[in-house]
Amino acid sequence: MEKKRDWGQKGFTLWFTGLPCSGKSAVADRVAEILRERGLKVERLDGDIVRQSLTRDLGFSREDRNENIRRVTFVAKLLTRNGVAVLTSFISPYREIRAQSRQEIGNFIEVYAKCALEVCIQRDTKGMYKKAMTGEIKEFTGISDPYEEPLNPEILLETDHETLEESVQKVLKRLEELGYL
Repeated sequence: MEKKRDWGQKGFTLWFTGLPCSGKSAVADRVAEILRERGLKVERLDGDIVRQSLTRDLGFSREDRNENIRRVTFVAKLLTRNGVAVLTSFISPYREIRAQSRQEIGNFIEVYAKCALEVCIQRDTKGMYKKAMTGEIKEFTGISDPYEEPLNPEILLETDHETLEESVQKVLKRLEELGYL
């Protein structure tokens, strides 16, 4: 029987989800750095950056949030199937669209950055929560718009109880267990 050649790394998408200021981007950035150091091809798709370019035409209604995630899913799917480690960090507050992203992308690992709302508010250097609580920002996740917690994420980070490094190590360990590293 002919041996199958290994043509490089297996692509996957780490989908970080959680409330604003829950630590999604901080953990994703550090994991991406480590994966690059290990020689992997890595792309970061971050909510703030994507909204400046790919989805700047969208607002924050449920429909627009879902369209934002659909576009990100399309990009992540292309990168994943081409052997790239994709690390996304999006609030992605609705279970249904996250489930669609999982189905579309395939090699999808959901990472829930769980963090108490009070801690997210304390971490908010931009004052978004304060503006949302006074009604200045409408449809703000966790205040005036719901966040639907993942029911069975592959990785649960408790960013209000763990150090950044502890969260990062949880992600790396799970990637090893799943055979991606």
